[in-house]
Amino acid sequence: MSQPPDHAAEIISTRIFDASRDQIFAAFSDPIQLAQWWGPKGFTNTFDEFHFRPGGDWKFTMHGPDGKDYANHTRFIEIAPAERIVYEHVAPHFQMTITLADAGTGTHMTWCMQFPTAEMCEHFKPICVPANEENFDRLEAALLS
Repeated sequence: MSQPPDHAAEIISTRIFDASRDQIFAAFSDPIQLAQWWGPKGFTNTFDEFHFRPGGDWKFTMHGPDGKDYANHTRFIEIAPAERIVYEHVAPHFQMTITLADAGTGTHMTWCMQFPTAEMCEHFKPICVPANEENFDRLEAALLS
């Protein structure tokens, strides 16, 4: 029997974009587009691997505006074009589920970050909540360009 999700261990961020689900999905699935907007304000990216398929690895370095580099490794779990992307972030460990739904002429996007424990979630919440909003801002700007 599976356990119900621990909602205390989740960070949920949402936004409605004035773009189609296909446009948003393309911004995720194309590494050239993704590298341009991924991460909080002021960050840039170097992608080492990007295998956008279930079981595929995404290894990249985020370069912070403070000059620090942040190595990242994720593994894609599920991809449903223009609907859903699920990946596992290796360290720190969490699972991200990105869903896309029609919202009038735009798209409602939801990011659900699921951490192993509520304590870990609380530790990352002060970083992730504003960073997710900045990430959405950057995606919105990229979609408009």
